[in-house]
Order: sequence, then C-alpha cells, then structure tokens
Amino acid sequence: MKTRKFIANSAAHITLAVLSVIWVLPIIFAVLTSFRAESGSYKTYIIPKAFTFANYIGLFEGALNYGRWFSNTLTVAIFSCIVSTFLVLCVAYVMSRLRFKMRKPLLSVALVLGMFPGFMAMIAVYYILKGFGLLETGQFKLFALVLVYSGGAGLMFYVPKGFFDTIPKTLDEASYLDGATKWQTFTRVIMPLSKPIIVYVLITSFLAPWTDFILAKVILGQDRDYYTVAVGLWTMLEKEYLQYYYTRFFAGSVLISIPLATLFLLTQKFYAESVGGAVKG
Repeated sequence: MKTRKFIANSAAHITLAVLSVIWVLPIIFAVLTSFRAESGSYKTYIIPKAFTFANYIGLFEGALNYGRWFSNTLTVAIFSCIVSTFLVLCVAYVMSRLRFKMRKPLLSVALVLGMFPGFMAMIAVYYILKGFGLLETGQFKLFALVLVYSGGAGLMFYVPKGFFDTIPKTLDEASYLDGATKWQTFTRVIMPLSKPIIVYVLITSFLAPWTDFILAKVILGQDRDYYTVAVGLWTMLEKEYLQYYYTRFFAGSVLISIPLATLFLLTQKFYAESVGGAVKG
C-alpha cells in the first residue's frame, strides 16, 4: 500500500510539474522577448543574444503614446470597478435577503443571460451609444466604456449572493429590532462581514475593463489618443508595424500585467476566503 501511495504521489507531482512548466513557459518567453535587443518577429532561438531596456523606454517615446493608453485604461478600470462593485453588491444583497413576486423569474433570466458573452450585443450597444451622442469625442468614448462595463455588472451577482446567503438572517432581524433601516443594515452590519466578497467583486470588476479588447475596439474606433492598452497593443501587431514594434509589444504586455499580478498577490487571502462563506455555524 505504501508503494502504491508513493507511486501515485510521484505521478501527481510529476504531472503538476509538467503542467507548471507548460504554464510558465509563455510568460518566460514574453519577458525574455521584451528585453531582446534584436528587432524583428521570428527568431530561431528563445534566449536573446543581447539584452536591452530600449524596448521599455521606446514605449513612452515617439508615436506609440503608451503612457496615455495606460492612463486611459486605468481611468476606465477604476471608475468601472467602483460603479460595478456597488451595483453587484446591492443586487446580490437584494436577491439574497428580500422576497418579492418576480424574484425567481429574475434569477432564472439573469442565469440565462450570464451564459452569453457580452460582445454578442456590441453592435446594438454601439448604435445606442451613437444615438446618445457618446461617440463624438474621445472623452465621451471613455465615458461610454465605463457605462458599458458597468451596465451589465448587475447580472454577475450569483457568487456574492451565495456569500450573503451564508450570513445568518438573524443579524438582519436584530438590526431591524434596533431601529435600523435595510440600507443601514446592509452598510453597517453586512458589509463589515463581507470583506472577502467585496475584494472578489473589486478584482473581477477591475479585471474586465483592464483586459477587454473587443468592446473597447468597437467603441473607441480610430481615435489613437484614447485607446486603451489592449487596443493599443493590438495596433502594434499590424502588418506594417510588426517588424519594428514586435519586441515593444511584449514589453507593453509585461508592464500591463504587473498591476494585475500585484493586485492579486495583495488580495489573494481575501480572494480565497470569498468562496468559503462569512459566518459558520
């Protein structure tokens, strides 16, 4: 039995090691390419023959305007994150605590709609925004992006709702007996117990606008000064720029991943706790 257990554990560790290498290898390739001094896209080797920081410096010089793209992305992500988090938590609390006539049909509709990717409605969304005049200038386009990312956020309430379901309703009832309103109960009683799920919603709400390309490309069009990083990096891989901007593309990809990696590492504890519930017993 000990031999079988040892073989099983060894096989599991070997499998995990192989999968880890497969997962890490593209990241290593991206980092190495971002420091590669040789220009051009295709090379027969992975490890560069010479290293340089010029690819990172070049992002903020010339016509690329990477700093502006980064600023646009950060602005859209922060405002979308704030609005989306507020909407998701409010909807989740209502669906968890309140009982009203159309509650179950709304839960079913939200579940079905959540199965469809958001870009399926991008043409309709585009013409709606155009009808309201939000695609006339670059500032309005960024505002339109915040509206688009925040507008569908309320449907993503199932995980927070599950978390709120684990919080005993007796806390709400005790709060009502003390004279608190539903809003006061939500903000002063439930929210202090919900730090893990708040962090989870903040991360997911920040991640979507930070990495999205399809909706941003449709809404922003050809206005390069108001590109987000995802759209800007895509333009660097166009045929006429590929040979010149290829290594800078990887440098930009590494830079845009640093805030996400840092955010996840800082909030990893709360992120893991968010699926475990709030109050046990």
